[in-house]
Amino acid sequence: MTAPQPHGGAPRDKPSAERAARRLGTLARKWGYLISTTAYLPYPHEEIERELGVLTGRLFDAVVSDPPGLEAAAAAGGRLVELRCVGADSLRRTLEVLGKGLLREPELRGVDGLAERVVLVLGALSSGYGEMLREDIQKRQEGLSRALLKVEQDTRQKHVITRAQFEEVFAGSASGVALTELDGRVLRANAALAKTLNRTPAEIAAMSLFDLVHPEDVEQLRESYRELVAGRLHRLRAGRRLVGTDGAPMWATFAASVIRDAVGAPRQLLTIVDDDTEVSLLQRRLSHQALHDVLTGLPNRQFFSTRLETLLRDADPARGVTLFHLDLDGFSQINGGLGQELGDRVLRGVAAKLKTVFEPEKALVARLGGDEFGVLVQNTDDTPGVVTLVRRITHELAEAEYVDGQRGVAVSAAIGVVHRPPRDITPAELLQASDLTLRRAQRTGSQWGLFDRELDRRDRHGFGLAASMAGAWENGEIEARYRVLVSATSGAAEAVETRLCWNHPAEGVLPHRTCVRLAAETGLALPLGTWLLRTAAERLATAGIALPLVVELTAQQAADPELVGEIRSVLGDTGLAPDRLRPGFPAAVLDAGDAVDNFKVLGEIGVQAEIHGFADATSLTEFPAHTVRIAPNLAAKREHPLVTGSLSALIDAAHAAGAAVSVAGISTAAEAASWQDRGADLLAGPAFPELPGGLPGC
Repeated sequence: MTAPQPHGGAPRDKPSAERAARRLGTLARKWGYLISTTAYLPYPHEEIERELGVLTGRLFDAVVSDPPGLEAAAAAGGRLVELRCVGADSLRRTLEVLGKGLLREPELRGVDGLAERVVLVLGALSSGYGEMLREDIQKRQEGLSRALLKVEQDTRQKHVITRAQFEEVFAGSASGVALTELDGRVLRANAALAKTLNRTPAEIAAMSLFDLVHPEDVEQLRESYRELVAGRLHRLRAGRRLVGTDGAPMWATFAASVIRDAVGAPRQLLTIVDDDTEVSLLQRRLSHQALHDVLTGLPNRQFFSTRLETLLRDADPARGVTLFHLDLDGFSQINGGLGQELGDRVLRGVAAKLKTVFEPEKALVARLGGDEFGVLVQNTDDTPGVVTLVRRITHELAEAEYVDGQRGVAVSAAIGVVHRPPRDITPAELLQASDLTLRRAQRTGSQWGLFDRELDRRDRHGFGLAASMAGAWENGEIEARYRVLVSATSGAAEAVETRLCWNHPAEGVLPHRTCVRLAAETGLALPLGTWLLRTAAERLATAGIALPLVVELTAQQAADPELVGEIRSVLGDTGLAPDRLRPGFPAAVLDAGDAVDNFKVLGEIGVQAEIHGFADATSLTEFPAHTVRIAPNLAAKREHPLVTGSLSALIDAAHAAGAAVSVAGISTAAEAASWQDRGADLLAGPAFPELPGGLPGC
């Protein structure tokens, strides 16, 4: 059994094989107990538990597999039939116990789309069960048919088979049997067929076989019987709809053969009828569940994606379609604050509101997953404009809904809109365009955004870079570079700062800021930042450079509970003194949580931390930083009348707190002189290219 790993996090410790086997064994025992109450099983209870234990493990692996192991699940369903677990409620009890057990299995909690995977696997299990059950029924039907035909042949050849034997088989069959003339007029019908049709055998005998079949299926069945009588078909087997006394259609399997006389001339038709209504209903129900969201009843992403191609093709060429992609704002707070049950009610409420908004339109509303919804509108002359529909959506969602009878909950949503995309766009491209538009609206803080081809191209390019970053790091394209921090008064080197540099084969050299941004988007900020810290410390120690090392921490690093331990490890492994390492904390994270604790604990062990992005002197009242670095946006506007005075006051406040002031990005000697006049202590940037010890510059 393979333990799944949640995306974006460190692998969890696998539970022991003993514990895993014990949980699956418990599920198998419960399964065995429930299924044993639905059918007679010709095996010892221990053997049933052992067989079901094996099937439970296979179904677990089928859920974890990517894609889900539907063939294995179907085979498991077939094995149930082989074990004779074919009682009236055997399949229902199986789906109930496995559905609950797999969804509650601790090792599956981190699997993305778990509910959908479980539905697919159970659907495949049911399909395999139904297929094997039909094959089993078919074998019994064919056996019965052969027996009846053999009776007729033996009667002709040996004249020793009595009518009583035929009557026994005819009357005792669990399947419906009808003996008819070649034109379909019923001569006799057994009790099983009468029960299926809710009629008496006498009523059926007064009718034609085709009177019992749904009108839409009559002509096709007639043609099949003609082929059978003519000898062009050896045996007929087909699914058709019967009609009972209430007029409701019932799915049935027809197996028909011709009864011939001694010279081979056709005389009568023997038709065996098996009611497949329950199996057919089950298959349709499972198919619906596989394509619809269980919680809201809306089509799911799979169904939505499948229908997109048809809807795009069938849309009015002049008006096209409009896709609305919604992501609820702050839904995790609703789930966390009110509980998942009330959160589910909110989602059902959102689904109902969206259906209300788009009820007048020719639209498909779907739940794409989590708290995301999609709406595809086929535009007509009467379809409102995009702005109007967005306003209706936001207005409807803003209406408070009393999910528990006491607390009114209203939600808002960010919306990405793709209006009238090209007709030749693929469903995958359309969904990707709407998703990028939605994420762009969220990044900019807008309530909604309209698809823009150029912005979409830029986003795709950026996401492509981010996606390839892990491979570039592994291949050595990303490396540690350095820049020197010099005294603003003497120009002497005072410290060395390490920076990330990506030597991209197509994009050229990507600087530190770009690397940090991309790493934050892909979950690499923490491991890459830790690697940079250790790599730079080892390089300085090996080169014998006595200058302090400045390392600008990412927000994730600054708040990492393991930061202090990692820095202790680096100092111990490289032999650097604590006062030679100066981690730079982003000012934005020094408000609460682990970053605050890390800053203070590092000071206690002698590591002199810095504050980067410094723009507010009040932070120095709580954090005695060795150095503060002026925020880049503040430094860029240093000549603005509204900034000059406050910048000078900020520098004075830092000095009063005993902190040195550093400024990065100095390009010219004139800039350096200007900052010296303002009271800056340390400067860094392209104006100071010389590095000690042959360190590679950035």
